[in-house]
Amino acid sequence: MGISISSAFDSGNIQLLDQPAPDFVRLAIRKDAGGEFFQWFHFRVAGAKGRPIRLDITGLAQSAYPGGWPEYRARVSEDRLNWTQADTSYDKAEGTLSIRLTPKADIVWCAYFAPYSLERHHDLVARIGAKPGVLTTVLGQSLDGRAIDCIEIGEGPRMIWLYARQHPGETMAEWWMEGALEELTDPASPIARKLLSKARFHIVPNMNPDGSARGYLRTNAAGANLNREWANPTRERSPEVLAVRNRMDETGVDFALDVHGDEALPHVFIAGFEGIPDITDKQLGLLERYKQQLCFHNADFQTKVGYPVAAKGTANLAMSTNQLAQRFGCVSATLEMPFKDANELPDPLHGWSPDRSKHLARGCLAALADIIDDLR
Repeated sequence: MGISISSAFDSGNIQLLDQPAPDFVRLAIRKDAGGEFFQWFHFRVAGAKGRPIRLDITGLAQSAYPGGWPEYRARVSEDRLNWTQADTSYDKAEGTLSIRLTPKADIVWCAYFAPYSLERHHDLVARIGAKPGVLTTVLGQSLDGRAIDCIEIGEGPRMIWLYARQHPGETMAEWWMEGALEELTDPASPIARKLLSKARFHIVPNMNPDGSARGYLRTNAAGANLNREWANPTRERSPEVLAVRNRMDETGVDFALDVHGDEALPHVFIAGFEGIPDITDKQLGLLERYKQQLCFHNADFQTKVGYPVAAKGTANLAMSTNQLAQRFGCVSATLEMPFKDANELPDPLHGWSPDRSKHLARGCLAALADIIDDLR
């Protein structure tokens, strides 16, 4: 009997094209709404226990980030808890990613990165929301009617915003959020105690629940790339951004971190707001101090490789980091984690992983504690 393929579940994405042999299938990734982006995949394979199989994902030369496939390794799991790297190769000429494995169980799951389901999101909100001093609110609804959850904690005067998964396929961002929330609600953590005495945190673990459920890489249900909507968000196209930005206008922002994943670069890095028109030396100095302190607190983070720095006055103000730094005069940053691995400290078994994302979150909070007194 041949193997069977399914993606009819939360965040699932794959199409079965054909099955040339019982243990060989050719697949394709469904496009996001709008038809511009595709890269995220998540599916399950049944009926291959103990047999070597080959899974070819085709058409990737036209994917959102073709440069993300060389040296990339797919993640696989037999229990949906432990995700490891599979034997993976990429044929650039054909635009085909080949995944080879011999499952030890009747069913195995394959994904672009370890998924973070909406059910786990709801469990996270419920678990953290039950902690002392935590307020959970709904800032608005997505186009499909899902809640834009926000978790608030802390008694200090500085307003800190952490938000993730504008791009739903970047699931490492919500794993990061889980680590940050666990740290901030740990009564034994001196970092949490310091931060909560000096700041009020507003945390949005998933800004794009529709794209998350639909198995998209980058857009919401309307096909909007939310991180290009911050200059003029609308209820019809980007209500998720509108809800979050409206609340930010009410609270103000002293520090903001937008958490993402990068498909191509095998590094952890930060992109800043250097191109905004009204940038100040204080903003730049605090951003640089934050990055240096993060290097100290987490060895996966580095500052040598990242995105090109924009010249003053050339920033795209439709992107959240730029919009917030310009709008509030605050320190704002985009944190990027790899889909591949962090070359500085590679892990051949897991690659970049949920656990490393959570550890990075703790380092980010420690670095914030180092500069918190100077944010105002």
